Amino acid sequence: MILLDDFLFRAALAGIGVACAAGPLGCFVVWRRMAYFGDATAHAALLGVALALAAGTPVLLGVLVAALAVAMALSARPDGAFAADTLLGVVAHAALALGLVAVSFLEGVRVDLMGYLFGDILAVTRGDLAVIWGGAILVAGLLAARWRGLMSATLSPDLASAEGINPARERIVLTIALALLVAVAIKVVGALLITAMLIVPAAAARGFARTPESMALLAAGIGAGAAVAGIAASYRLDTPAGPSIVVAAVAAFLVAAAAGPRLTEARTARSRGT
Repeated sequence: MILLDDFLFRAALAGIGVACAAGPLGCFVVWRRMAYFGDATAHAALLGVALALAAGTPVLLGVLVAALAVAMALSARPDGAFAADTLLGVVAHAALALGLVAVSFLEGVRVDLMGYLFGDILAVTRGDLAVIWGGAILVAGLLAARWRGLMSATLSPDLASAEGINPARERIVLTIALALLVAVAIKVVGALLITAMLIVPAAAARGFARTPESMALLAAGIGAGAAVAGIAASYRLDTPAGPSIVVAAVAAFLVAAAAGPRLTEARTARSRGT
């Protein structure tokens, strides 16, 4: 238990916990091209913070409710005059702006905006660790339980329907998982960087993985490695922890982007040789 008294060790555990959930979930975000969707859901977190503080409820609950409400509303949007990416962009920035404005109206409440925007992983407590790992286990368990249905609905909604799988239901599962991840990850990397932890490790893993399952596991590993490397760099270089984690993940992506084509060529040559 002495190790848990070390703030760096707690920060590393928090980062690894978020990465274990964000990696597999981020794979579906990449496969389904839901980056803007994830961004809009993450930006709604700040609005949830303001509403929770105003109502005197736990911040985690406010963030979860706001993120889930925005995500469900976007999932149920009717076809209209605006393209999906345009609407998602509007909602993402509107939610962030409304959250910032709402926070400014709170009187007698001290709000660490930088912490909510960019995370404050070095201030993670034992209670925060329990929440983060509990949420991560729920997200990972939800994805594991619905893996076959999620994969079928991602590859081909029509084929999934023919197999008796409801694509709309699987999208709701992803929506719930995404909202839950946003609620537990805001303490670690903040509202502005959550989407990066979803997308960057998954994109880095894509060039090395040969199966969807291996990509999910590799994305979790890359995210965990980026969390530990980012925290170490933050401690040594006195840089912000949340952005440092994302920079480490981007570095892994650049390595993957450079090595991926060569690895693909080697696999192709090996398969031809056999």
